[in-house]
Amino acid sequence: MSGPRRRKASGDRPRARRRSPQRDFWGNADAFAEPAVRIAPADDPTVMLHSLSSPPLPGRETVAVHYFAAVAEKAASLAVALAAASDLLDLLDLGDDEEELTEPASMRGLSDL
Repeated sequence: MSGPRRRKASGDRPRARRRSPQRDFWGNADAFAEPAVRIAPADDPTVMLHSLSSPPLPGRETVAVHYFAAVAEKAASLAVALAAASDLLDLLDLGDDEEELTEPASMRGLSDL
């Protein structure tokens, strides 16, 4: 097996890298001067997916829509959990629709059938 095929520069000195200014890992104190914006959960996290129409998968559109909706709902639920853990969840809007939020958006309306 042959060795690596690197050309060795004759007489070239390695260039010194410019040093970037040192920063704190978490930023600076000015970044936290303003209070964080409260996050309200979406009523239906699949609205954007429905606005894009059905995916171009011949014969599999309905299955793909179902799986895309499941992924969007899971991502939305994780975002709500993360916001709640960070104390950023806006609980003012949750008062009346508390029972409705426990049911996934893809299942809403199916009980009417």
